[in-house]
Amino acid sequence: MTCSNRRDLALLALRTGTGAVLVAHGAQKLFGWFGGAGLAGTAAAMEHMGFTPGRESAIAAGLGEAGGGALLVLGLATPAAGAAAAGAMAGAVAVHAPAGFFAQSGGFEYPAFLGFTAAAVGLAGAGRYSVDHATGHVFDRPWMTALAFAGSAAAAAAVVTKRARAQARREEAQEE
Repeated sequence: MTCSNRRDLALLALRTGTGAVLVAHGAQKLFGWFGGAGLAGTAAAMEHMGFTPGRESAIAAGLGEAGGGALLVLGLATPAAGAAAAGAMAGAVAVHAPAGFFAQSGGFEYPAFLGFTAAAVGLAGAGRYSVDHATGHVFDRPWMTALAFAGSAAAAAAVVTKRARAQARREEAQEE
C-alpha cells in the first residue's frame, strides 16, 4: 500500500469518525435523538447561554454540526463542511471556556478538538475516497476553501461577540 493510499484511507477514517460525532450532536439539537433536547429544548438552552434568538441559534448550531458532519462523512463540499462544523464548535468553545480547558471540569477541550479536526479536514480535502473526488472536485476549489473559512470565521466571531456583549449587559444589570 502506497503512502498516498494510506493518506486517503486516513482521511476517510478521520472524516467518517469526526463527521459521525458531529451528526449525532446536531441530531440531538435538531431532533432530540440520542438523548438530546430537540429543537425546543435546545432553543431554550441557547437563550439561557446567551445566544439570541434561541430558536435560530439552535437551528444554526444543529445544522452546522449535523449538516457539516454529514458532508464530512460523504467527503462532499469538504471545505464548506469543515468550515461550518468548525464555526459551530467555536460557539461551543465560547460556552465552555470559562470552565477551563479540560472536559472533565466542563472545559472546552472536546468542542475545540472537534472544531480543529473538522477545520483540518476542510483544509486538507477529503481524499480519493470521497464524493468530492468522484465529482472532479466541483465543490472543492481553492477559492471555495478561502470563502468558506472566511465566512465561517466572520459568522462565528459575530455570534460569539454578540453573546459576550449580552452577557456583560446581563451581569451589569445584576450588579445594579
